[in-house]
Amino acid sequence: MRTFLAALLLMPAAVQAQGADAQLKAIYEAEWAWRGAEFGQVQDGLRSKPGPKFAGQTPADWDRRKVHWQGVLKALDAVPTEGLSREERLNKAVLSELIRADVANIGWRTYEAPLNSDSFFWGRVKPYSALDGVEDYRRYLGRLGDVGRFFDENIANMRAGMKRGYTVPRVSLTGRDKTIEPFVVSGAENPLMEPFARMPDSIPAEEQAKLRAEAQRLVDGVAAPAFARLLGFMRTEYMPAARTSIAASALPDGAAFYEDQIREYTTLDLTADEIHAIGLTEVARIDADMKATIAQTGFKGSFPEFLQFLRTDPQFYARSPRELLGHAAYAAKRMDGKLKDVFTTLPRFRFTIVPVPDAIAPIYTSGRGGLAACQFNTYDLKSRPLYNLTALVLHECAPGHSHQAAMALEAPDRPAFRRESYFSGYGEGWGLYTEWLGTKLGMYETPYEEFGRETFEMWRAVRLVIDTGMHSKGWSREQAIEYLASHTALARLDVENEVDRYISWPGQALAYKLGELRIRALRAEAEAALGSKFDQRPFHDALLNMGSVPLPVMESEMRAWIAAEKGKTSVQ
Repeated sequence: MRTFLAALLLMPAAVQAQGADAQLKAIYEAEWAWRGAEFGQVQDGLRSKPGPKFAGQTPADWDRRKVHWQGVLKALDAVPTEGLSREERLNKAVLSELIRADVANIGWRTYEAPLNSDSFFWGRVKPYSALDGVEDYRRYLGRLGDVGRFFDENIANMRAGMKRGYTVPRVSLTGRDKTIEPFVVSGAENPLMEPFARMPDSIPAEEQAKLRAEAQRLVDGVAAPAFARLLGFMRTEYMPAARTSIAASALPDGAAFYEDQIREYTTLDLTADEIHAIGLTEVARIDADMKATIAQTGFKGSFPEFLQFLRTDPQFYARSPRELLGHAAYAAKRMDGKLKDVFTTLPRFRFTIVPVPDAIAPIYTSGRGGLAACQFNTYDLKSRPLYNLTALVLHECAPGHSHQAAMALEAPDRPAFRRESYFSGYGEGWGLYTEWLGTKLGMYETPYEEFGRETFEMWRAVRLVIDTGMHSKGWSREQAIEYLASHTALARLDVENEVDRYISWPGQALAYKLGELRIRALRAEAEAALGSKFDQRPFHDALLNMGSVPLPVMESEMRAWIAAEKGKTSVQ
C-alpha cells in the first residue's frame, strides 16, 4: 500500500502536461482502485460487491487510510479548478468532500464506536440480497471464515473507546444485543446458512452440496463462535459500561465533534442554533397544514384526540404481513405508471419489495430503500399504519431511494466512484421531496393518506429541533420522545426507535429536511424563471443525472441548468 500511495501522490506531476482533467482523472481512478483493494471490494459490472475478506479494522489500518487520504486531498488541491471541464469540477468537488469526511472521522476515531441503534458491524456478515453465482458464494465463504478476526478487531476498538468515554449511549443499545442471538447457534438453523437454502440452478448440484457443506463447517467452527463471543462482550462489558449521557456534546471535544457531524451529513455550514430555528419554523408551518387536513376528514375533536384515533382504529392497520406488503406493492405499482410524468429517462435496474429481516425488525425503521430492494417492516403490525405507507413507498422505492440509486448507477459518463457516492443531504432530501411530489401526482387518495404524508414531513422537521436539542441544548430523551409523539401520528414504537437513532447517530437526522428545503427552493426558482415553459421532467432528470453530490454543488449545478433553460426560451 505504501508503494501505491507514493505512486498516487506523484501521479498528478506525471500527467501535468496533459492538463487539469487528466490530472484529476488519474487521481480519482487510482484512489478508487486503492479503495476497492483496501476495503475488500470487487467490481461486478457497474457495481461493487463485498470480496472474500472484511476490511482491516485495527488502529494501524485506520491510520494508514488517514495518511493516504490526506495525500489524496493534497493532490486534489494541486489540481487547478479553473482548468477543469464542468463535469470534472463536479468530480473534484464530490471526491474532496467525501475524503474530507473520511479524514475527519478517523481523526475523531469514530471506528471505536462501530455501531448505532440502527446499524451494526455484525449486520454486514449475512447478505440480504441474492447471491448471483458461484463466485459470490465463494466470496461469502471467505467472509464467513474471516468473521472471527473482523469481530475481534472491532471489539478491541470498542474497548479503546470505553477507556476514553467514547461509546454509544447506553439507552440506545437496549435490545440491540438480541440481533446477535440468532447467529450463535450451530447447524442449518443459523441465519447465515439461509443463502444456501436455495441456490441458483446455474450452479451444479454437486457444487452446491460442496459449497453448503463448507458453509456449515465455517458457520459452526468460526462464525457462530465469533457471534457468541460478541454477544458475551456486549452483555457483560460494553452495554454496562456504555455512557449514560445522550448528547454528542458530552463526548470528548463533543461540541466540535457535533459541528463536524452536521457538516458531514448536511454538507452545509450551518450551526446547531440555526438548524434548530429552521426546525421550529417548519414545525409551525406543517402543524397548520395538518390541522387543515383534519378538518377535511370531518373529525370532531382535538389534535391529540385525532392522533389517538389514528393510532387505535383497526381500519388503519394491516392484519397480516402479506397485507402490508401488498399495500406497499400497490402503491409502488401506481407510482410506476406515473414515472413518465416525472422523468424523461428511466433506469433499467429494478428493485423488489421484501420484509425487514426478522432478526433486526424489532429495532429497525419502518422502511429502507436501496438499489436492489425496498424493505418494509412487518413486525408489530399495530405500529405500522397504512395511511403512512404511500409516502413511505415514494421515499424509499420510487421515485425515491431505489430509483435514485439506479439513476446514479446508470448515468452516462460517470466515474466509478460517482456511481456509488452518497451524500445524505442530497439523497434524503430527494427522498423527502418525492413525498411532497406525490401531492402533484395524485398519489394520496384520502385525507388520511395526506395526513400520513404530512406527519412524515413533520417528523423530518421535528428532527431538526430534537437532534440539535439533544446534542447541543441539553434536551433529555423523554423530552425528545414527547415532542415527536405530540406532533406526529407515528406509533409509540417508531417514536422511541427514532429518538434512539438520533441519540446514537448525531447529525444524520438533519439531512432530510434541509436537503428537501433546498430542492423545493430550486424548483420554485425554476418555475419563476421559466414560467409556462417549466417542465418538471427535465428538471428531475438534471437533478438525478448529476448523481449524489454535496448540497452547495447541487444548488450551483441546478442554477446553471435554470439559466441554460431560460436562455433557450428567450431565443425561441
